[in-house]
Amino acid sequence: MNGGTPAGAASLRAGDPSGAERAAALRRLAVTTLDANWEHDHTVPSRTLYPHQWSWDSAFIALGLVHVRPDRAWRELRTLFAAQWADGRVPHIVFNPALRVGSYFPGPEFWDSGRADGAPATATSGIVQPPVHAPAAWLVHRQAPSEASLQALHWLYPRLVAQQRYLTGRRDVGGGGLACIVHPWESGLDNSPAWDVPMAAVPADATVMRAYRRHDIAHADAAHRPTDLDYARYVAIVAAYRAGRYRDEGLARRHPFLVECPLVNSALGAAEQALARIATVVGADPGPHRDRAARITEAVVARLYDPVTGTFHPRDLRTDRLVPARTVLGLMPLVLPDLPARQVRAVLAEACSPRFGLAARMDRPLPSYDRTAPDFEPLRYWRGPSWLNTSWLLWRGLRTHHRPDLAAGLRESMFALVAQAGCHEYFHPDTGEGLGSPAFSWTASLLLDALADG
Repeated sequence: MNGGTPAGAASLRAGDPSGAERAAALRRLAVTTLDANWEHDHTVPSRTLYPHQWSWDSAFIALGLVHVRPDRAWRELRTLFAAQWADGRVPHIVFNPALRVGSYFPGPEFWDSGRADGAPATATSGIVQPPVHAPAAWLVHRQAPSEASLQALHWLYPRLVAQQRYLTGRRDVGGGGLACIVHPWESGLDNSPAWDVPMAAVPADATVMRAYRRHDIAHADAAHRPTDLDYARYVAIVAAYRAGRYRDEGLARRHPFLVECPLVNSALGAAEQALARIATVVGADPGPHRDRAARITEAVVARLYDPVTGTFHPRDLRTDRLVPARTVLGLMPLVLPDLPARQVRAVLAEACSPRFGLAARMDRPLPSYDRTAPDFEPLRYWRGPSWLNTSWLLWRGLRTHHRPDLAAGLRESMFALVAQAGCHEYFHPDTGEGLGSPAFSWTASLLLDALADG
């Protein structure tokens, strides 16, 4: 059973098992997937496409592990934060030194993190991912409170605070109280149409990629992945950041990609809310976290909400304009518990529109991009396909804002995807076919968390 077209999923398609039987089969599939992807002190996202440790993957993975392997959940987070930089950034990849050079592109030799001041001894990338770690840590503790989890929170708390300070301080390039991403990869939605406009301004030539061997298209259909021109721009952006030794001073003057992302900043606000809760159990003052959470929510609304479209958009700091694409990023501010009622209603209207199809009974899964857009691509990475992590985030937001009917519909849609196709990386937004890497860890983990809610 490998998570691609597994025995568990096959048994669910054969006949119509009871809810209890289906839940048990899904749970077995998820646990098997996670156990197979455990790598001595962390979980790889997949054995084929992603053989190292990824930042926000590990946060999502901990949320599932706590239901079956709570000791591993905490070890997952500890391993990641052991590679935190001195300035507080948590790198988006922590490289496994046991793997051969060339086993992944871009690998440690490309990032060359050792050239940067304050980088850890472990080889890492130089960029970050959405700060979903504090909410994950709080949910892990709340699910299985113990003396060990309390000790883990004491160890993590100052590191989580440092992560927030890095993002709200050094990365507030726009001066409006939000964190700026310096690469599309930092959003987690690497190839989203949300980045097309700012990416088009990055000079690049697709022939540059002849000098590299792309690991992703050796394991996945090239028609489903970013193009060589996309990758040439990705490489150019990293090269610019690396040339400055990953320093953030003066980014506004010299860096080619600077965007305020709705997901990253919604996660930033939700993290302060989680840190307030963590503070109450580790003996710290929750007040400053609550104050910062309120300021971040205000800034997300002020800078990223468009009253004309009724949804949230990234802000391109190079032009100081909102990016017009309507993507799943626009739904992510629903994770903010203090999102004003007007914006809650607007996000729900956007989510329930034909663009995304959220409903109490869904006939198709939640897409990553407006399915009515002329450039909607159901097979290409983040340009249409459905992902369990963005569905899970929206599911949590729906529950926070008291829409159990819509939350139940989205949860059932998530279960149906995995029951049909297994724990794939992402799924066809119409047929539910599994796409990308099979046996994908965050799909398994978030499935476990959603199952535990029943």
